Amino acid sequence: MSEQSLRQEDRQQHQAGSPAHVDAGDAGYSKSLKARHVNMIAIGGAIGTGLFLGAGGRLKDAGPSLALAYAVCGVFAFLVVRALGELVLYRPSSGAFVSYAREFLGEKGAFVAGWMYFLNWATTGVADITAVATYTHYWGMFTEIPQWVIALIALAVVLTVNLISVKIFGELEFWFAIIKVGALVVFMAIGIFLLVTREQVAGGSTGPSLITEHGGVFPHGVLPMLLVIQGVVFAYASVELVGVAAGETENPEKIMPKAINSIMWRVGLFYVGSVVLLSMLLPSGSYSGDQSPFVTVLSKIGVPAAGGVMNLVVLTAAMSSLNSGLYSTGRILRSMAMSGSAPRFTGAMSRTHVPYGGILLTSFFCVLGVGLNYVVPSKAFEIVLNFAAIGILSTWAMIMLCHLLFWRRARAGQVSRPGYRLPGSPYTEIVTLGFLASVLVLMWADGGPSRLTVMALPAILAALVIGWYAARSRMKDPS
Repeated sequence: MSEQSLRQEDRQQHQAGSPAHVDAGDAGYSKSLKARHVNMIAIGGAIGTGLFLGAGGRLKDAGPSLALAYAVCGVFAFLVVRALGELVLYRPSSGAFVSYAREFLGEKGAFVAGWMYFLNWATTGVADITAVATYTHYWGMFTEIPQWVIALIALAVVLTVNLISVKIFGELEFWFAIIKVGALVVFMAIGIFLLVTREQVAGGSTGPSLITEHGGVFPHGVLPMLLVIQGVVFAYASVELVGVAAGETENPEKIMPKAINSIMWRVGLFYVGSVVLLSMLLPSGSYSGDQSPFVTVLSKIGVPAAGGVMNLVVLTAAMSSLNSGLYSTGRILRSMAMSGSAPRFTGAMSRTHVPYGGILLTSFFCVLGVGLNYVVPSKAFEIVLNFAAIGILSTWAMIMLCHLLFWRRARAGQVSRPGYRLPGSPYTEIVTLGFLASVLVLMWADGGPSRLTVMALPAILAALVIGWYAARSRMKDPS
């Protein structure tokens, strides 16, 4: 779309009473995502490897209090996506919060938002392929295959699928979400049956007494529960994906509110409910960070195939997360490339309306993650998890900051808020930003890799500054 046509569209939208800001990165997409796709993308974003793989180690560390950590983080995750939802209904954009950062903070804000989101998904992609390799090693026939080989195969498969078309992406995410939700429902039904019938698991009793007899809700004190919050935030890393998908959705004003509002009860049911159930089936010390907690339970109820089936499901969840990451970064990088904030090739669009340049760039960094699996296979997941958490925190903070500035403009009469709104503004945004800052403090207090990640923040900021000045000369509207 030419600059002249953009100005013309700007005037037309202004005359029609809609937002005047126009993002060139939104041009060229097909509106192929249907309501069922978006609803399931919202589910898939709320249920991922953070629950299926990460809950095992966190449950061992924090005990049943992990459910409280999931609930607290879930509330803030919902507030973030609710704020994004209001911005989406104000102006749908495939550039999502990067586009809103450009409107409310200028090109510098968009630059920071986009590259920190890229850091989020580039590292999350490494975590996902590491999870796939970990899950695959559950089956004895694959134990002799090096972890890095399995990770590379997983990346190649998902990359190929993601490059075909957005419709294929939507269909895959639809069925991935169906599998994840279906498996969790079946597991919870089995768990409830075991509780009701008082069946023993691994020779031990089940029920609420299992919690009270092993140290209560806080078996190791309150501090471990606080320290796992940084990892719990990672579990909700994909909730903002539904906002990115809005740019390729017909009638987002009808679809988005329903999809976003449903996230809250899904968090309560699947995250909090699952952890409470797991705590009443086995002592928290029985779980491990090396195995999905669902696989741990099902492997001990006397049905050997049950663990294998559940392991296949959680492998699917990791593939789904990787697929989502490639999808979202492709759109975000294209929005940046159109203004000069990202390399020009990341703005390339295929004949099937797929921004393949950005997808390939993210995949390249995931390949570096394959190397991490080769060098330190046992530590790869934990290392990238911490850097992904930094990317998530910055992305969520940028969304809330954009919404706060949007609220100020609305109060000044410069823009109009849609009927679907974030409740409690501006206090909701301020409290959420405070929570995100406290997570950084917890990462420092945790020590080890988490503290090293916080210590890396100056280097990340320096890289952003260098990148800004390197890209500034080619920007079309530098701030």
